[in-house]
Amino acid sequence: MYLNKAFIYGNLTRDPELRALPSGGQVASFGVATNRTYKDKNGQKQEATEFHNIVAFGRTAEIIGQYFKKGRPIFVEGRIQTRTWDDKETGKKNYRTEIVIENFQFGADAKGGGSSQGSGSSTRGEAPPTEGGSASGGKDDEAIKYPDEEINPEDIPF
Repeated sequence: MYLNKAFIYGNLTRDPELRALPSGGQVASFGVATNRTYKDKNGQKQEATEFHNIVAFGRTAEIIGQYFKKGRPIFVEGRIQTRTWDDKETGKKNYRTEIVIENFQFGADAKGGGSSQGSGSSTRGEAPPTEGGSASGGKDDEAIKYPDEEINPEDIPF
C-alpha cells in the first residue's frame, strides 16, 4: 500500500485566489507558512520557515475564499501533487509542488477562540465560531473555555 498524505498547520501568506474552472467548479489557491524551532550544533535556538502552495476545489474552495484572509491560521490535510508545464516564451519546463486539500479546519482566531471543522465532503457552509458560541449553533455554556495565558513549550515535562 502506498500513502500520500500531508498535514500542515500554519498561517496564510496571501489571500486565497478564487477562480472558476471551465467545468463551472471553483478552485482556490493560496500559500501557507509553517515554522519550526530547533537548536543548532552550538546549542543556539534557530527558527526555519517553510512555504507551502495549497489548492482546494469545489465547496471547500468556496468556503476558504469566503472565510480566510492573509495571516489566518489553518489546518490542512491533503495530498502532495507536482504539476509540470512548458513555458511558451522560454520553452523551459516548469514544476510546482502543492498540497491538494482533502480536509481542513479553521485555526484558532486571534482572540484565542476555538476552531470549527470543515471538509470538502462534510462542510455545510457553516460560519466560523464567534466569541462565546460555536459554528454548530451550540449554547454558550457548552463552548470550550481556554485559558488566557500562553503555554510555553519549554514548561512541558516531556
